[in-house]
Amino acid sequence: MSFDFVWQHAHPVGKHSFQCGYCGHMVDSDLGYFAPGRDGVIAKILICPTCSNPTYFDGLEKQPPSVRLGNQVNGISENGVLNLYNEARDCTSVGAYTAAFLLCRKILISIAVQHGADKGEGFVSCIGYLEEKGYVPPDGKKWVDAISKKGNEATHEIVLKTEKEGKQILHVVEMLLRFIYEFPSMLEEDED
Repeated sequence: MSFDFVWQHAHPVGKHSFQCGYCGHMVDSDLGYFAPGRDGVIAKILICPTCSNPTYFDGLEKQPPSVRLGNQVNGISENGVLNLYNEARDCTSVGAYTAAFLLCRKILISIAVQHGADKGEGFVSCIGYLEEKGYVPPDGKKWVDAISKKGNEATHEIVLKTEKEGKQILHVVEMLLRFIYEFPSMLEEDED
Protein backbone atom coordinates (compact mmCIF):
# COMPACT_ATOMS: atom_id res chain seq x y z
CA MET A 1 0.00 0.00 0.00
CA SER A 2 1.39 3.37 -0.98
CA PHE A 3 0.06 6.78 -0.11
CA ASP A 4 -0.14 9.58 -2.65
CA PHE A 5 0.07 12.41 -0.15
CA VAL A 6 2.57 14.32 1.97
CA TRP A 7 2.56 14.00 5.77
CA GLN A 8 1.73 17.33 7.39
CA HIS A 9 4.07 18.81 10.01
CA ALA A 10 6.61 16.00 9.62
CA HIS A 11 10.13 17.23 10.23
CA PRO A 12 13.71 15.90 10.45
CA VAL A 13 14.05 13.63 13.49
CA GLY A 14 17.47 12.08 12.91
CA LYS A 15 18.50 9.83 10.05
CA HIS A 16 17.77 6.13 10.45
CA SER A 17 18.26 3.21 8.03
CA PHE A 18 15.65 0.45 8.05
CA GLN A 19 13.83 -2.00 5.84
CA CYS A 20 10.28 -0.78 5.37
CA GLY A 21 7.67 -3.27 6.53
CA TYR A 22 5.25 -2.06 3.86
CA CYS A 23 7.26 -1.89 0.63
CA GLY A 24 10.27 -4.00 1.69
CA HIS A 25 12.86 -1.46 0.48
CA MET A 26 15.98 -0.61 2.48
CA VAL A 27 15.64 3.12 3.09
CA ASP A 28 17.26 6.03 4.89
CA SER A 29 14.75 8.39 6.42
CA ASP A 30 14.97 11.36 8.72
CA LEU A 31 11.45 12.64 8.12
CA GLY A 32 8.81 11.93 10.71
CA TYR A 33 7.83 12.53 14.32
CA PHE A 34 9.45 11.83 17.69
CA ALA A 35 8.51 11.73 21.35
CA PRO A 36 10.98 11.73 24.23
CA GLY A 37 10.16 9.10 26.82
CA ARG A 38 11.42 7.90 30.16
CA ASP A 39 15.10 7.09 30.64
CA GLY A 40 16.11 8.94 27.47
CA VAL A 41 14.34 6.53 25.13
CA ILE A 42 13.03 8.32 22.09
CA ALA A 43 10.14 6.87 20.13
CA LYS A 44 10.03 7.79 16.47
CA ILE A 45 7.65 7.46 13.59
CA LEU A 46 9.64 7.57 10.37
CA ILE A 47 8.09 8.09 6.95
CA CYS A 48 9.37 5.76 4.22
CA PRO A 49 10.68 7.88 1.33
CA THR A 50 9.70 5.11 -1.13
CA CYS A 51 6.07 4.37 -0.24
CA SER A 52 5.19 7.16 2.26
CA ASN A 53 4.01 4.70 4.92
CA PRO A 54 4.82 5.32 8.60
CA THR A 55 6.95 2.95 10.68
CA TYR A 56 7.11 3.18 14.47
CA PHE A 57 10.36 2.68 16.38
CA ASP A 58 10.40 2.23 20.14
CA GLY A 59 13.91 3.20 21.12
CA LEU A 60 15.02 2.10 17.63
CA GLU A 61 14.84 -1.56 18.67
CA LYS A 62 11.22 -2.49 18.05
CA GLN A 63 9.76 -1.89 14.59
CA PRO A 64 6.09 -2.50 13.95
CA PRO A 65 5.33 -3.38 11.29
CA SER A 66 8.51 -5.30 10.78
CA VAL A 67 9.46 -6.83 7.48
CA ARG A 68 7.24 -9.73 6.41
CA LEU A 69 8.89 -13.13 6.47
CA GLY A 70 8.98 -15.16 3.27
CA ASN A 71 9.35 -13.96 -0.29
CA GLN A 72 6.99 -13.23 -3.14
CA VAL A 73 6.11 -16.31 -5.18
CA ASN A 74 5.16 -15.79 -8.80
CA GLY A 75 2.78 -17.86 -10.88
CA ILE A 76 0.20 -18.64 -8.20
CA SER A 77 -2.92 -18.99 -10.33
CA GLU A 78 -5.36 -19.39 -7.44
CA ASN A 79 -6.16 -16.04 -5.78
CA GLY A 80 -7.28 -17.79 -2.58
CA VAL A 81 -3.89 -19.47 -2.17
CA LEU A 82 -2.04 -16.25 -2.99
CA ASN A 83 -4.15 -14.26 -0.52
CA LEU A 84 -3.62 -16.86 2.23
CA TYR A 85 0.15 -16.84 1.65
CA ASN A 86 0.30 -13.03 1.76
CA GLU A 87 -1.88 -13.01 4.88
CA ALA A 88 0.48 -15.50 6.56
CA ARG A 89 3.40 -13.24 5.65
CA ASP A 90 1.50 -10.21 7.00
CA CYS A 91 0.95 -12.05 10.30
CA THR A 92 4.69 -12.42 10.75
CA SER A 93 5.22 -8.66 10.37
CA VAL A 94 3.32 -8.11 13.62
CA GLY A 95 4.65 -11.18 15.47
CA ALA A 96 1.52 -13.32 15.00
CA TYR A 97 3.45 -16.52 14.27
CA THR A 98 0.78 -18.91 15.56
CA ALA A 99 -1.73 -17.33 13.18
CA ALA A 100 0.79 -17.72 10.34
CA PHE A 101 1.00 -21.45 11.14
CA LEU A 102 -2.76 -21.84 10.96
CA LEU A 103 -2.82 -20.07 7.61
CA CYS A 104 -0.01 -22.27 6.25
CA ARG A 105 -2.05 -25.31 7.18
CA LYS A 106 -5.05 -23.82 5.36
CA ILE A 107 -2.83 -23.14 2.31
CA LEU A 108 -2.08 -26.86 2.00
CA ILE A 109 -5.78 -27.73 2.17
CA SER A 110 -6.56 -25.04 -0.45
CA ILE A 111 -3.85 -26.33 -2.79
CA ALA A 112 -5.18 -29.88 -2.49
CA VAL A 113 -8.78 -28.82 -3.19
CA GLN A 114 -7.69 -26.63 -6.11
CA HIS A 115 -5.93 -29.64 -7.61
CA GLY A 116 -8.85 -32.04 -7.23
CA ALA A 117 -9.12 -33.23 -3.62
CA ASP A 118 -12.64 -33.43 -2.20
CA LYS A 119 -13.59 -30.17 -0.52
CA GLY A 120 -14.96 -31.89 2.58
CA GLU A 121 -11.85 -33.99 3.23
CA GLY A 122 -9.82 -33.44 6.38
CA PHE A 123 -6.29 -32.13 6.59
CA VAL A 124 -4.57 -35.53 6.64
CA SER A 125 -6.51 -36.66 3.55
CA CYS A 126 -5.56 -33.47 1.71
CA ILE A 127 -1.88 -33.99 2.54
CA GLY A 128 -2.12 -37.59 1.33
CA TYR A 129 -3.76 -36.37 -1.88
CA LEU A 130 -0.93 -33.89 -2.56
CA GLU A 131 1.67 -36.60 -2.02
CA GLU A 132 -0.20 -39.19 -4.11
CA LYS A 133 -0.68 -36.83 -7.07
CA GLY A 134 2.97 -35.70 -7.15
CA TYR A 135 2.52 -32.15 -5.83
CA VAL A 136 5.08 -32.83 -3.12
CA PRO A 137 8.61 -32.96 -4.55
CA PRO A 138 10.90 -35.96 -4.06
CA ASP A 139 12.14 -35.97 -0.45
CA GLY A 140 9.59 -33.19 0.23
CA LYS A 141 7.39 -35.36 2.41
CA LYS A 142 9.36 -34.16 5.43
CA TRP A 143 8.44 -30.54 4.49
CA VAL A 144 4.76 -31.37 4.45
CA ASP A 145 5.07 -33.44 7.61
CA ALA A 146 6.68 -30.44 9.34
CA ILE A 147 3.77 -28.20 8.33
CA SER A 148 1.34 -30.88 9.41
CA LYS A 149 2.96 -31.47 12.81
CA LYS A 150 3.61 -27.84 13.70
CA GLY A 151 0.28 -26.70 12.28
CA ASN A 152 -1.46 -29.38 14.29
CA GLU A 153 0.22 -28.09 17.46
CA ALA A 154 -0.89 -24.54 16.66
CA THR A 155 -4.43 -25.74 16.00
CA HIS A 156 -5.02 -28.17 18.85
CA GLU A 157 -2.64 -27.18 21.65
CA ILE A 158 -2.09 -24.01 23.64
CA VAL A 159 1.36 -23.41 22.23
CA LEU A 160 2.55 -20.08 20.87
CA LYS A 161 4.88 -20.27 17.89
CA THR A 162 8.17 -18.36 17.81
CA GLU A 163 9.75 -16.15 15.16
CA LYS A 164 12.23 -18.94 14.36
CA GLU A 165 9.36 -21.39 13.81
CA GLY A 166 7.53 -18.76 11.75
CA LYS A 167 10.56 -18.39 9.47
CA GLN A 168 10.82 -22.16 9.09
CA ILE A 169 7.16 -22.76 8.23
CA LEU A 170 6.99 -19.89 5.75
CA HIS A 171 10.18 -21.09 4.10
CA VAL A 172 8.72 -24.57 3.69
CA VAL A 173 5.41 -23.23 2.30
CA GLU A 174 7.29 -20.87 -0.01
CA MET A 175 9.35 -23.74 -1.44
CA LEU A 176 6.21 -25.83 -1.91
CA LEU A 177 4.45 -22.93 -3.68
CA ARG A 178 7.45 -22.47 -5.95
CA PHE A 179 7.43 -26.19 -6.81
CA ILE A 180 3.66 -26.31 -7.48
CA TYR A 181 3.09 -22.89 -9.11
CA GLU A 182 6.17 -20.82 -9.93
CA PHE A 183 8.38 -23.36 -11.68
CA PRO A 184 5.59 -24.72 -13.92
CA SER A 185 4.52 -21.17 -14.81
CA MET A 186 8.10 -20.39 -15.87
CA LEU A 187 8.02 -23.32 -18.28
CA GLU A 188 4.68 -22.12 -19.69
CA GLU A 189 6.23 -18.67 -20.34
CA ASP A 190 9.14 -20.26 -22.20
CA GLU A 191 6.74 -22.20 -24.45
CA ASP A 192 4.94 -19.00 -25.57
